[in-house]
Parts: sequence; C-alpha cells; structure tokens
Amino acid sequence: MSQAQSRIQLEPGWKAQVGDWLLRPEMQALGEFLRQRKAAGAHVFPPGRQIFAAFDATPFDRVKVVILGQDPYHGYGQAHGLCFSVLPGVPVPPSLLNIYKEQEADLGLARPDHGCLLPWAEQGVLLLNAVLTVEEGKAGSHQGKGWEGFTDHVVETLNREREGLVFLLWGSYAQAKGKVIDTRRHRVLKAPHPSPLSAHRGFLGCRHFSATNDYLRRHGQAPIDWSLPSRAELEARLAPAG
Repeated sequence: MSQAQSRIQLEPGWKAQVGDWLLRPEMQALGEFLRQRKAAGAHVFPPGRQIFAAFDATPFDRVKVVILGQDPYHGYGQAHGLCFSVLPGVPVPPSLLNIYKEQEADLGLARPDHGCLLPWAEQGVLLLNAVLTVEEGKAGSHQGKGWEGFTDHVVETLNREREGLVFLLWGSYAQAKGKVIDTRRHRVLKAPHPSPLSAHRGFLGCRHFSATNDYLRRHGQAPIDWSLPSRAELEARLAPAG
C-alpha cells in the first residue's frame, strides 16, 4: 500500500473496493479545492471527520439497501454524512418528515422525535449522497467538483460486486445516477423525491419500506427494522464514554 493510500480515512472494506479512486487526479484536485475554500473562510459541511460517515456506518460487505441523496444539508449543524439524516436535537427537515409520513402509512410506525437515521445505516442501509460536501447556505456549491465521479464508482462497484441489494431511487437525480444498476441482480424501487415540492406526486403511497423488506426476506436476508429509538435513547448511546 502506498503512503497516499494509507492516509485515506475510509472503512477497510470500502477502502479495498473503492479506495484507489480517491488517488485519482480529479480527487486530488477536489481535496485542494476543499482546502482552499476552508482557508478562504468558507464553512464546509459536514465536518471533515464525518465526510465518509455513510461508509463508516455501513461497511461494504454489510450493505443491503442503498438510498441515494443528492447534496448534504447546507444549514449549520445539519449534515453529518448520512443522506436525509440530521443529528438528534436538529429539527427534522421537510423531506425527512415526508419519509416518516410514508413509513407511518406503510408500516404503521410512530413518527420519531428526531431525524437521526444512524440505526438504519448500522443495519445495512447505505445513506449515500452523490456529493459529500457543501458550503453553509449554498445548496449545490460543491457539485461538479469531483464527488459525483467517486459516488458513481461506488454505485457501479456495489452493482458489480454484490447481489440482491435494494436501491431506493427517489427523484430524477437519483434515478439517473442509478441507471447502471442491473435489475436482474438487484431490486430497484423508484418514486418521486420526498421533498414537499414533489412528495404528493407518488412518493407518499409508494410503500417502498415494506417492499424492501419483502424482497430481503424472499432472498434469505433479515428485514430492516425501520423503527427508530427515541431521541433520549439515541443521545445516550452516542454520548462519549466517561
């Protein structure tokens, strides 16, 4: 392993599969862009240690479901590396509220009192944004800087190296990114984006959560427990030891 490879902070299973991509010239240019923006005083989200949080929470060999987002949230304190998710105590964003509404209708689950989806990720739900960083108050500010090539490679690698995954593609952007998925090897579920602007066009009523678990069961895998612990339980678990 080269010295450059050893510096890449990526979960070992993912590093073995996609780590080489991070050494490409366009990714080196992306790293320099991020350093320059921070040096210029830009607030870049999520914090550096959380940029690859989706991969840390869901190792490559444990992925069962993939949810594709677009950009991290650009409000202060919102993004923590998992698409659609915010840490306990941060107000639940509108798109996630609609996700909870659909779960309530589909599975009869009570709406959580927080927006942290880490328990899903720990069960094998990869919560992957297409772009992994953003600047405060500037939606889409890091699009076209190199992240998309990396996350395309992630999707292509999952498609090729794994079998029997469920891909939840919500909105035209995610559906375009998922065009490479072989539907003979994986289950692809499509719906409009859960944003308030489009959720009523078919996201609400899509029943993707029960459909995902039906597919997993049919293929000999444990279903996802889509319920979430209370905010108090989650905060207690996430609190630093000592």
